[in-house]
Amino acid sequence: MNQVLDGIDKVVTAISGVLYMPWVPFLLLAAGLFFTFRSKFMQVRLLGESFRVVSEKPKTKGGISSFGALMVSTASRVGTGNIVGVSTAICMGGYGAVFWMWMTAILGGATSFIESTLAQVYKRKNPDGTYFGGPSYYMETALKKRWLGVIFAVIIILTYAVGYNMLASYNLQSSFSAFSFYHEGSTPLVIGIILALLFAVCVMGGAKRLTKITGALVPIMGIFYVAVAVVVVVGNASIVPEVFRNIFASAFDFPAIFGGFTGSCMMEGIKRGLYSNEAGMGSAPNAAATADVSHPAKQGLVQMLAVFIDTLLICSATALMCLCSGVVPTTEAAGAPYVQAALQTALGDFGPVFIAVSMALFAFTTLIGNYYYCEGCLRFIFKKFPSHRFMTGFRIIAAVVVMLGAIITMQLAWDTADLFQALMVIINVPVILILSRTAVKVLKDYTTQRKAGKNPEFKSANVGLEGKTEAWE
Repeated sequence: MNQVLDGIDKVVTAISGVLYMPWVPFLLLAAGLFFTFRSKFMQVRLLGESFRVVSEKPKTKGGISSFGALMVSTASRVGTGNIVGVSTAICMGGYGAVFWMWMTAILGGATSFIESTLAQVYKRKNPDGTYFGGPSYYMETALKKRWLGVIFAVIIILTYAVGYNMLASYNLQSSFSAFSFYHEGSTPLVIGIILALLFAVCVMGGAKRLTKITGALVPIMGIFYVAVAVVVVVGNASIVPEVFRNIFASAFDFPAIFGGFTGSCMMEGIKRGLYSNEAGMGSAPNAAATADVSHPAKQGLVQMLAVFIDTLLICSATALMCLCSGVVPTTEAAGAPYVQAALQTALGDFGPVFIAVSMALFAFTTLIGNYYYCEGCLRFIFKKFPSHRFMTGFRIIAAVVVMLGAIITMQLAWDTADLFQALMVIINVPVILILSRTAVKVLKDYTTQRKAGKNPEFKSANVGLEGKTEAWE
């Protein structure tokens, strides 16, 4: 078994290494810069507007609100990556990895706006008045490339049902390693089985139940987690200036970065930032398309805000909480052990317990948020929802994958997630670069109406798309 896993990991690592040296990081940064300038720094000038639109009610009764779509996408974004991913980035790449995580979020805000706005423009309507869509749909409708949409849908399923869900399961079980009852042979399997059963119970209830569960858990766990982080940072306020000096000094140590790019702070920061906030991957647009809003740009703004919540708020909370504890990050402690050691130092015995509980909540919402995307992709591939028997089988397989994730190695878990997310970026980012002109026109239409004192309402003819958008005719 171990030999088979080692063989798989070698292949996955080799492919992932080619993609990340340096194509994926540079593609993300270049696209983020392009979208930032083309949208005239909309991350800054429209940040206040994003807070305003997130509270709007759906356009029709029974529709999914902007906030509801935000919670589904945030459920996938806010997960174990906000704890273990940040820890891994710092331990493997050093203090400077935090800065590059921030950069992926700041630039990624514009990228997320573009892809989510496009998903809204090209969304489809269900008979009951609700909406669905995502990158596969704008690839099919705007580019006339259904085959590309099918390939992308398959990769999303592999990324979320396999890569990300296995990693979430592994990260959760590893957070219990600090406790005396943990046994390397049996404990991961037991945790995997329990998590898989809970996951199966939720997904058998369908997408509406997922929306309700994530809507309830995400705000609560996020606020409580940030509050504890603030307590730790305030309690160690004297070393905060030194922490920030180390972050910026390490981030711009270019000889060290380009001398060993694979394990540099830039590489680790971008990898883990992408894993956490998903900007540019084409995942969040699947949730963004479901929102019932009066203008596509509104959901684009909401998803931009989600990137900031995930990385600039929650990931920063983890980073500062760990770095202000005084515990020195090492490669051996990468993952849950570093976070637990930092919290043990800062909060005593409460620290490891708090991390285990946080990881349990984060992992659970990540699993069901990830699965939400898979159902939409299956619908695109088959041009309708598959049969009940097929979906039951798919959900059972997805639950088994969750269980397997708890018993694989850390290296294989991370490498698999890194590989699939890289493939998503390589397909989605070039597509949204090609279609960005449409998204920019939609943004201009929105800001023009806002300046006129209106609550913006979208008409496809206003941006030259009359007859080309099913939901907006």
